[in-house]
Amino acid sequence: MTKAFIAGCAGETLSADERAFFARERPWGLILFSRNCTSSERIRALVDDFRSVVGVSNAPVLIDQEGGRVRRLRPPLVEDYPAGAVYGRLFAASRETGRRAAHLGGRLIGADLAGLGITVDCAPILDVPTPLTSEAIGDRAYGPDADTVTEIGRAFAEGLMTSGVLPVVKHMPGHGRARVDSHYELPVVDADPAALEAVDFAPFRALADLPMAMTAHVVFTGLDPDCCATQSRRVIDGIVRGQIGFDGLLMSDDLSMRALGGAVHDRVARLFDAGCDMALHCNGDMDEMIEVARASPVLAGEGERRAQAALAAWRPGLPFDRAEARAEYEALLAEAAALS
Repeated sequence: MTKAFIAGCAGETLSADERAFFARERPWGLILFSRNCTSSERIRALVDDFRSVVGVSNAPVLIDQEGGRVRRLRPPLVEDYPAGAVYGRLFAASRETGRRAAHLGGRLIGADLAGLGITVDCAPILDVPTPLTSEAIGDRAYGPDADTVTEIGRAFAEGLMTSGVLPVVKHMPGHGRARVDSHYELPVVDADPAALEAVDFAPFRALADLPMAMTAHVVFTGLDPDCCATQSRRVIDGIVRGQIGFDGLLMSDDLSMRALGGAVHDRVARLFDAGCDMALHCNGDMDEMIEVARASPVLAGEGERRAQAALAAWRPGLPFDRAEARAEYEALLAEAAALS
């Protein structure tokens, strides 16, 4: 039986301990990082080995491949891609040009991933920034307003799906007002709930039909002053499932981030108690992975339904002329550079 967590691994191949752990605990998916990705052949072999060990031929394999700072695959393994703000600059000059560039970016990145057997990209990022937004978001944000973020996010997600890769929107219900980096400390946002509803939630509401989303390790004092969104029943029931209307698979952001305090087992238990469907643990540390597995339930009920629906949304990538698409994409990036 599959368990409701996604795990990382330490290197380019699964160790004997990792293979035994995955065979025993059967996580729903595997997430890859730069440490796992040195050659196309080794990535494909790693992906195949994981799926063989857990006994699920279409077990999800995830990666963070936004472009800019957040990309686990880099040249010469794949071609380069810019940060999301580039699409926003084009969008400000021409809405259609911005959308086209974002779609092509998603299309090309998706083709890179699909060629390696990777089926899920943790993108697009739908956070709406402010002048005080932490650099953890920075130029990853598609633009300065909810409309730009919504339009670019939709185009990028559709590009991924056209190439046979499922998107994960992040960081629900919004990380844009955070002034500190949740990798290192817990952000606290004091914004009025009405302002959050009008701005921060808007892109997520508009893209609530997409199959998967990732939570924000952010405390919203006007929603739940005691718990970050990942571990808040009020936020997940009232905002994510309620105001935003998202009924897809909801996974946590990385459990090993310092924004979450307490023992690993307790971090996991709290996110499931709050209503998350899936725990995400990325660093490949075996001791922590064992604790995550112990605290993660067998995938069942609504979580299982949402996980199955997410996988059912996958379609094989459609053929396209990659060289022609890349040439058009490069021309649009040149336009964006001229606007800088």
